[in-house]
Amino acid sequence: MHRRNLLLLATLGLAAAFAANAQLRRNFPADSLRGRLAIEHPPLAVLNGAQARLAPGARIRGQNNMLATTGAFAGQSFIVNYTIDMQGQIKDIWVLTDEEIGRLWPVTREQAASWQFDPGTQTWAKP
Repeated sequence: MHRRNLLLLATLGLAAAFAANAQLRRNFPADSLRGRLAIEHPPLAVLNGAQARLAPGARIRGQNNMLATTGAFAGQSFIVNYTIDMQGQIKDIWVLTDEEIGRLWPVTREQAASWQFDPGTQTWAKP
């Protein structure tokens, strides 16, 4: 009985470790770009040094991938991946971890159009 409980605990520990590791690997859409974002007074923001606006219903995910309110990030500046909606407003935002910042990601639409994206590995390759 004692051995079975230990085996069960070890199995649960491994499952938790795999689940935690899986949560750390986020998938970003191929149309997302990299930039520096500062949220001033929502919905106003500064994206790559230029005035920008958050879309109604914009989603912000912190480094832990949990949804956050704009107020939680007001007055701060972050390296992010983001998407733009049809009106040119910022729609989705992912605040990046140090590991994610270290990966190559396009900053402009021109770069994204000329680079190759592998959605399985979440990597970009320059020609």
